[in-house]
Amino acid sequence: MIGLKVAVLTVSDTRTEDTDRSGQALVERLSSAGHHLADKRIVPDDVYQIRAIVSAWIADPEVQVILTTGGTGFTGRDSTPEAVGALLDKRIEGFGELFRQLSYQEIGSSTVQSRCLGGMANATVVFCLPGSTGACRTAWDGILAEQLDSRHRPCNFANLVIPERGTHDV
Repeated sequence: MIGLKVAVLTVSDTRTEDTDRSGQALVERLSSAGHHLADKRIVPDDVYQIRAIVSAWIADPEVQVILTTGGTGFTGRDSTPEAVGALLDKRIEGFGELFRQLSYQEIGSSTVQSRCLGGMANATVVFCLPGSTGACRTAWDGILAEQLDSRHRPCNFANLVIPERGTHDV
């Protein structure tokens, strides 16, 4: 497996490094899988602050994957999909669909309120996950662990963001 450089952004008006369980769960999982933490930050649920950080990471050749957690629901301040969606070159429609299918097994019909999304921007893969620790585990264990593993067949996103590979092996 080729370890990727992953940045983690927690979107929350209330979390701190001490209380950010979702961001920490993602860091633990990506590290255990052999990936490298490129950066980790916490930002308030504000479209422009989210967009500024994600834009900088998309432009940074040292970041291959961006994982955000939080801000994907329907409350008034939830704005991660609006902030990140505008930055994507291509959307990964199947990511949200598969996440909701997996999540349904755990939380039932409440999963319809998840506005998680995935996409590509400047050869960087971006996934926006809900803010709950359980949802982050579901996304990692059920989708991201395989899709960020260069050995997974018939295809994966890792091989798209590794500069020397750059081809989709389907």
